[in-house]
Amino acid sequence: MRRLADRIGRCIDLFHVGPVAAIVPRETFRYAACGAMTLGLDACWYALFYHLVFRASNFDLGFVVVSPHVAALVLVFPITFFTGFWLNREVAFRRSAVPSGTQLVRYALSVGGSILLTYGCIKFFVEVCGLWPTPSKVATSILTAVYSYLAARYFTFREAE
Repeated sequence: MRRLADRIGRCIDLFHVGPVAAIVPRETFRYAACGAMTLGLDACWYALFYHLVFRASNFDLGFVVVSPHVAALVLVFPITFFTGFWLNREVAFRRSAVPSGTQLVRYALSVGGSILLTYGCIKFFVEVCGLWPTPSKVATSILTAVYSYLAARYFTFREAE
């Protein structure tokens, strides 16, 4: 797995050149690239589960019927969670001295924080401020991305003090 992480890191670094390299630190660039990969994989897994596993039909568990989009979301979340954790740990923030078990717990806390922040911001922008949902989602995504990076950099995968 370490060799795969090395290859992914080298591929990402091929694009960390010129003016981008002068402005964006390598670790931040790798974090953004890992986030983009996680997002892309999440979309692919979601489509596969939604269309092929659930066949865009409700899923009856016996005691509750789950819509296909929610069922796909529930099944994809752990895949995306662990993929994102691995990419961040092994590619973006390799220098962290924090033990992996502690990192995993902290990562779960930061993901939980991202979910709460996303929910709270959407509710605030749309229901309190009266903004349209789409611009509200864009603003929320930007705030959540900044929060996620800061949580990863200074909490989950921080370097030794």
